[in-house]
Amino acid sequence: MNPLKKNKLVFALGLLGISVSLFTGCGNEKSLAPKPGARSAIAIATIDVTNPNNFVREHESLQFSFYDLGLAIDDEKTKYLFAQENGKILPSQLIDTNNDTKPDTLLISTDLEAAKLHRLSIVSDAILKAPLIKKQTQAEISIKEGGQWKDKVYENFTHFKNVKQFTPPPQYTDHSYFIRYEGPGIESDKVGYRIYLDWRNGFDIFGKKTNELVLQDIGHKDYETYHHDAPWGQDILKVGKSLGAGGFGFWNGKSIDLVSDVQTWDATIVENGALYSDFNIKYNGWKVNGHLFDVSSDISMVAGSRLAHVRLKITDPKKLMSAGELDPRAQLNKDLPNIAIGLVKHPNTKLITGNQNISGSAWTYAASWGKQSLSSDDSYLGMAVIFRKGEREKQTDDGNSYVSVMNTNGGELDYYFVAAWDQEKNGIKTEQDFKAYLDREVEQLTKAPRVNIQSALTAASKLKPIDSASALAWSKGLADSELLRKTLNYHAKGWDEYRKRPPKFEYDVVGMQINALQKLDTISPDPRYKDALKSVTGSYIQPDGKITAFDADLFSIDLTKPGEMVILLVQRTKEIKYRKAVDLLRANLKRHPRTSEGAFWHRIIYPNQLWLDGVYMGMPFLAQYAATYETGTQQHTSFKEAVHEFVIARDHLRNPETGLYYHAWDESKKADWADKTTGNAPQYWSRGMGWYAMALVDVLDYLPTNEMKLRTTLTDIIKEMAPDILRYQDSSSGTWWQIIDRPGELGNYRESTASAMFTYFLAKSVNKGYLPVSYRDAAVKSYTGLINEFASVHPDGKISMNGQCLVAGLGVGRDGSYDYYMTEPITSNDAKGNTPFILAGLEIYTLLKK
Repeated sequence: MNPLKKNKLVFALGLLGISVSLFTGCGNEKSLAPKPGARSAIAIATIDVTNPNNFVREHESLQFSFYDLGLAIDDEKTKYLFAQENGKILPSQLIDTNNDTKPDTLLISTDLEAAKLHRLSIVSDAILKAPLIKKQTQAEISIKEGGQWKDKVYENFTHFKNVKQFTPPPQYTDHSYFIRYEGPGIESDKVGYRIYLDWRNGFDIFGKKTNELVLQDIGHKDYETYHHDAPWGQDILKVGKSLGAGGFGFWNGKSIDLVSDVQTWDATIVENGALYSDFNIKYNGWKVNGHLFDVSSDISMVAGSRLAHVRLKITDPKKLMSAGELDPRAQLNKDLPNIAIGLVKHPNTKLITGNQNISGSAWTYAASWGKQSLSSDDSYLGMAVIFRKGEREKQTDDGNSYVSVMNTNGGELDYYFVAAWDQEKNGIKTEQDFKAYLDREVEQLTKAPRVNIQSALTAASKLKPIDSASALAWSKGLADSELLRKTLNYHAKGWDEYRKRPPKFEYDVVGMQINALQKLDTISPDPRYKDALKSVTGSYIQPDGKITAFDADLFSIDLTKPGEMVILLVQRTKEIKYRKAVDLLRANLKRHPRTSEGAFWHRIIYPNQLWLDGVYMGMPFLAQYAATYETGTQQHTSFKEAVHEFVIARDHLRNPETGLYYHAWDESKKADWADKTTGNAPQYWSRGMGWYAMALVDVLDYLPTNEMKLRTTLTDIIKEMAPDILRYQDSSSGTWWQIIDRPGELGNYRESTASAMFTYFLAKSVNKGYLPVSYRDAAVKSYTGLINEFASVHPDGKISMNGQCLVAGLGVGRDGSYDYYMTEPITSNDAKGNTPFILAGLEIYTLLKK
């Protein structure tokens, strides 16, 4: 880390009262480690894990990085980590997730009871002895020794030897009879898989009739025996020239190009543990689509599961990013436009597809079922690949394989493959049962356990009561952390980490996050904050004023949001190209489709729809433009249009009985999610209300005092809304729930972005005089809850904001139901949450400084 940048983080955290040595490595770390002969259990973290499902999640594999636990990789305390619940030691394993040979994550295996919160304690104790754990997974690669090569065949060997790493010699190919069962293998107590380490790259299955581990006994005699029935089971799949049981390749438009034309293969056993095993294959110099790529493929399994998790990372070794060039991941998307995954297509099998009426981030599957097992004519076998719906471009086949053509995602894709054989112990016998099994698996992947980690390092940062200095420090800490993580890579030739594609002229990463930095710069000046305006937002503006990655005909109100920052660019630089871009955005609003009452449609593909989100995305820019560039009647008309949007939203979306706002309204009442009488969406999404609340106080920044009638319209809504949202505040934490009026219901969780937005709304309203000073304590309570519940500190000094709903919307598989809002991913450090977190801290700083 750059020392100057590190010092800025240290300074910010120093204001929070955290010992610098805890995260800089400057202190005596070993003095904190357990000492032999002394009882010295050290509390590391408390973790709340809630099962969002109405069924038991058996053998749930929970993974917590040392980083999130507040521990550096080389911290002595990581060697002695244990997980406990109610005093009981839980089965756990230290694992390496990035293939650097160093453990970096604590994996815990436990049953999660239906809809229950489990509180786990993580301790470091050199004396405590964990109970023995039965080995339920393994990964291995085994080669012959004692013989010699004759052409491409290895002869006269004496024994097999398991190795941790292996690179086949140049003469090695299929049927060289050198690697036991032809490649690395992996298994759980349920099923085993093997990968051919040659040009075929076949994914094969060892069907098991036992829950014991069997790989260590397979293939020692010859390469034929494991194709026949044995007490343990057998190889049950004919792969041929297909993707086998979940392999990958490239879809050339007509067929699959397997990962065959490869310069060298490297296989490494990364983990071979009781609860988790993993191997990595590096395909060096894969020639496909006219380019050479390096592919890293990790395949892992956990105890109690049939699923194998595949993590692909594809790079072009010759493409390194230079200043002004396209991000290598964006270039890779062009050079390798897809990654294809799939299953062998045997006769007399059928394709089974999972639910498609779901959001893009939800998991689904493509599967096959039928008499496709090698074991007998009457044996049934089901196979599936499991992936996020939005990552699949199309489903097809080439005669050999059922093919799911996936987005390249900049060369990073993770998916699962799975096989279920009817001869397993308690095996799945019917197609109906197999589909039910898959539906349960994708539900568990989509609705991940709700996790809240409070590390000892984080807890130390929260000992002092909130004051103006600490509020500013939290804002600066997150802003500085994000500058180091990803903010500066959202420029026009960069990469969007969460959307997994080149950035566009987006509301959050180009508009909101940069706005937060500019606001922070006015209170705590830093050239990095100011410079981000031009290096990120400014990068989208072409010399003629056109905007890169902006489609005016989408009529997406979201894409108006960055215009606020473009106005700031005009004011700072006086460059005409920025003014042309601002005028383009304003002109587009003038032709933007509207409802009969004048509300802006959310997007052309969402006709007649007003979303709460859109009020925030468009109205501050409209008011700012009018205040900056318009005068007289024209200005008044624009101000009136902006305020009218709030009025329409209130008239249609506010329920007078609760004071809460529905997420959206469809004037035509034709949307699948729309109430056929009111046109309203069915749920009160807390962030939807947060968008609206922030828009209220932000638009008022631009309405002059001579527009008192319009100002009063907005301040009246503020005075009405504040007590309404406080009625639904979680009393114990001071935060708000994802679906605001259903606290504690199955799957619901305290959500950080909305909590930050409401805090910003309350604090700014008090600071500006829109709310009486009696709301001061409510604002401080909300901010205290925001920090206590969602902020975390890492050992390198960076700060994270957790518990963020990544995205939520309506239409295109998003039906607006309560269950839908429970399926969207929960993440950390997304701009939609970072921005209100930073801004809320600045308003609390101002409030408490008074």
